[in-house]
Amino acid sequence: MAEKNHEHDDEASAALRKSSLRVTKQRVAVLQSVCDHPHADTETVLRAVRERLPEVSHQAVYDSLHTLTEVGLVRSIQPSGSVALYERRVGDNHHHLVCRSCGLIVDVDCTIGQAPCLTPSHDGGFVIEQAEVTFWGLCPECAASAATPPQPDLSSAV
Repeated sequence: MAEKNHEHDDEASAALRKSSLRVTKQRVAVLQSVCDHPHADTETVLRAVRERLPEVSHQAVYDSLHTLTEVGLVRSIQPSGSVALYERRVGDNHHHLVCRSCGLIVDVDCTIGQAPCLTPSHDGGFVIEQAEVTFWGLCPECAASAATPPQPDLSSAV
């Protein structure tokens, strides 16, 4: 297991260097935690980082997430009604499926071709680079639960 973490640390360090960022324990741990926990909020990333670096501050994780997002190593998404969530899958213009019941988020590839995969009816003069789509519905488990009517509690019947 330690060998696996070392390999991931090397990948994270290489990604930081390629983005011209200084390699720090905090940045490596944050980047690795986002890899290990796709669509994680800041608190989830913080807990994961503290498993590796117990002394790390909330501010250090927040700052690292901001920096990693700014240079494009991490993507921040914020589905309606959600806090910011972070993922390592970047640069491919993928979209998301979100369960309205349990909040599960699943990546889905671009709907058509390359970025942007959708074209608006009017571009307003913008040079469009990306289309961000969120599909909402029920995941298979929640859909199955919703389709199963609740059973009456007969244990208290007289």
